[in-house]
Amino acid sequence: MTQPLTDAEHRAQPLTIDDVRAAAARIDGAIVRTPMALSKTLSDITGAEVWLKFENHQFTAAYKERGALNALLQLTEEQRGHGVIAASAGNHSQGLSYHGRRLGVPVTIVMPKTTPAVKVMQTESVGGQVTLHGETYDEAYAHARHLESKLGLTFVHPFDDPKVAAGQGTVALEMLDEQPDLDLLVIPIGGGGLATGMATVARALNPRIEIIGVQAELYPSMHNRVKGADGACGGDTIAEGIAVKEPGGFTATRLAELLDDIVLVPEPALEQAVSLLLQIEKTVVEGAGAAGLAAMLTFPERFAGKKVGTVLCGGNIDTRLLANVLLRDLARSGRLARLRVTLQDRPGSLFKLMRQFDAHDVNIIEIYHQRIFTHLPAKGLITDIECEARDERQIADLVERLLDLGYETKMVQLA
Repeated sequence: MTQPLTDAEHRAQPLTIDDVRAAAARIDGAIVRTPMALSKTLSDITGAEVWLKFENHQFTAAYKERGALNALLQLTEEQRGHGVIAASAGNHSQGLSYHGRRLGVPVTIVMPKTTPAVKVMQTESVGGQVTLHGETYDEAYAHARHLESKLGLTFVHPFDDPKVAAGQGTVALEMLDEQPDLDLLVIPIGGGGLATGMATVARALNPRIEIIGVQAELYPSMHNRVKGADGACGGDTIAEGIAVKEPGGFTATRLAELLDDIVLVPEPALEQAVSLLLQIEKTVVEGAGAAGLAAMLTFPERFAGKKVGTVLCGGNIDTRLLANVLLRDLARSGRLARLRVTLQDRPGSLFKLMRQFDAHDVNIIEIYHQRIFTHLPAKGLITDIECEARDERQIADLVERLLDLGYETKMVQLA
């Protein structure tokens, strides 16, 4: 069984641009060289010159394939025969499983019992053998290390491994080959493998380039480690791919030396970024993949006037979650609203109210009546009306008119 490394051993592990170049040669032809493109519209919105690297175009829709494949290709024949194991409920499991099957290497993935069935099926569909164990990732991880020793398997860590980080660093090789004069890279950080590999490359090729890591506010684990902060880690984030409570030791050591800064972004910015990428670039990106753009939206002064490259590192987002994100973004922009109006429960009252929606050309989507659980008298009722309009001003004009007519009206705000 491979024992966890000490801090001194982490510091001693080398990772150079030559390692990343060797990884690029090793995985060439088996990984998609994904497109990189300037987004003129996002540049206008953020004030930066925004270059996007579409890693969501990989076969498994995430950059994780690069590091997984680089690690697999360096196994001995004996290790290949026994197989590999990992603990993951995300993109690492799919990348490792897909390339393991392609290379004839058995892959076992340990996932918590709480993992959504769709993630289990996705991993199995690309060749992984899934074992469900424990209620948390930590329990699944401990079981994977137990099976590693018991069955003679090789553990492939999703981020805290120089071979994996070297594979992820090939993203930066491609980006800087196409746009060598980038002023700044903004890189999503979970455990730190992608950022470590990319920053190693960027520092070697352009020592003056600025490198900023980005994490979700709810999971500031690497921010805490590098900056000595103590922010709490936990909660429901749409950036599941970077929702890591404990960053890698190797990656944290390297990133403390390589990064200029780590910024934290709130959930509304992540949701807005996912929505903008779909609406403007017509590309589906998961929350973690939108973190770079979320940072530009949250801290525009940090990026304004600079040529910025960021990675859309994954596109595996649950379709129901994506629908919720898009609808919430419409609500925040004022194009979708819920109005709560108090009415008298008598014939014609709803009809009279609807005439005002018609007069202001506001489309009604759904109507909900509440007669019982209210503070109103028995003849009163609360009506919630979901509606859509061209913009926030159109809704505001309607609300103003309803108030003038004596209707008790208020907007139901998003949390």
